[in-house]
Amino acid sequence: MITPTAKKSILLIHPPVAKPCEPPAGIARLSAVLTANDVDCRVLDASLEGLLALLGTPVNAPDTWSRRAVGSVSRHLAALRSPSLYSGTPDRYRRAVSDINRVLYLSGDHHGVHLSLSNYIAADLSPVRSRDLIASSRRFKENPFFPYFEERLTACFSDSAPDIIGFSVNFMSQALCAFAMAGFIRNRFPGTRIVFGGGLITSWMHIPGFSDPFEGIADDLVAGPGERALLSMCGIGDDAVISDTAYDYTGFPVDRYLAPGPILPVSASAGCYWRRCSFCPERSEGAGYRPYPPKAVADAIGARADDMRPALVHFLDNALSPRLMEYLIAHPPGPPWYGFVRITRHLAYPDFVRGLKASGCAMLKLGIESGDPRVLRDLHKGIDLAVVSRALRTLKAEGISVYAYLLFGMPAETHESAVKTMEFVSTHADAVDFLNLAVFNLPAYCPEAGTLDTSDFYEGDLSLYREFRHPSGWNRDQVRRFLAREFRSVPALRAIINNDPPFFTSNHAPFFR
Repeated sequence: MITPTAKKSILLIHPPVAKPCEPPAGIARLSAVLTANDVDCRVLDASLEGLLALLGTPVNAPDTWSRRAVGSVSRHLAALRSPSLYSGTPDRYRRAVSDINRVLYLSGDHHGVHLSLSNYIAADLSPVRSRDLIASSRRFKENPFFPYFEERLTACFSDSAPDIIGFSVNFMSQALCAFAMAGFIRNRFPGTRIVFGGGLITSWMHIPGFSDPFEGIADDLVAGPGERALLSMCGIGDDAVISDTAYDYTGFPVDRYLAPGPILPVSASAGCYWRRCSFCPERSEGAGYRPYPPKAVADAIGARADDMRPALVHFLDNALSPRLMEYLIAHPPGPPWYGFVRITRHLAYPDFVRGLKASGCAMLKLGIESGDPRVLRDLHKGIDLAVVSRALRTLKAEGISVYAYLLFGMPAETHESAVKTMEFVSTHADAVDFLNLAVFNLPAYCPEAGTLDTSDFYEGDLSLYREFRHPSGWNRDQVRRFLAREFRSVPALRAIINNDPPFFTSNHAPFFR
């Protein structure tokens, strides 16, 4: 433990792999708070930098496609940063993304890693087994990103050695690389305090009976917001200045992300204002809801607009509240924006939706989930399909894109329910621009899990999901066959599915207008 005496220096790291299209909001917010309290704070998007480093490293190209992809990397990267690629033919975009991803695949393949623009899967290590994460920390030289992070982290320590390294781990795709980087730091710079936080760490720490298995690698694990924990490590107590809406993106290379202009991620709330859905992991983790003052949110966007000049604002909230949307209508933030919203009656009012469009709303993400009212009632979604129908028509009429989310295989669903969903979406296909088809995963520690016959989903002490025997026999293999053979066989639905930007999905979808 470091005794808080002198001013501390902190390096916050966003580890590989996460979609390299926008800077990470979590450490940008931490950086703003730490800097406001006179802490020397630096940030490192190691996911973006690491992926770009691999794309610039020679690889063995064994076939025609691979050789073409390797030779086109620079051109494709430039294209993905240009608006013209998103207004041209979809095939050009798909070719650029597919070729770049092919090069990443080749980079990871000889390490036994399936590497992509959005995922990291190791053949012999699982991110849900603590012993494998520990192994990753010890075998850091085997990680495909090792040449990058060895040089980059050594340079960070040479410039000004940080007292504390904070890893923000939000996705399973980041876990193995985060531990590899931590293992390197522990080996090369053993006096550094290593802290792990982020959404995935928070979920692990809420597993009943969780006991920290990472002694010797991580000095601290932090659940939930990390501001006060990091400030305390720096000797700053209750007099700290903490803002919910301040972000510091100045340390990120915003012009290097793979998007046709900077994307500004912000949050207008913490948690979910609905919090009644069955199988909600937030309820099992005890997360509450806290909205931020709409004016403060708008001011945060304005504060960043001058230096970032964002092409798009990405609201990260679980669901934007009608109150916030009303504020955005009255006080447009400036840049185009998108986010996730619940389907309420507001979206069926033409004047309200017209106001959203005028405020810059480019796309809304909507969780329709099911086209069977019985399933929606069982899930306590609070969704009325008649309202959904009117909302889709209204959004279409006013020119706001819809990215719809459907969920299949829930305990209350049957094949007949899934067909109703298919028919509902087919009827509204002209009003849906993008579709996300998900197969239900049962959160391991939600209250409803105790009512089902469950088994291990992934083998591992950190697994967050359970397999279950479906009460109606509508199991995962049957769900997948339905999606592949029935759902996708409908031409209108297949066309919508094919619209989805590969790998970047909803993060790039608002640019296709």
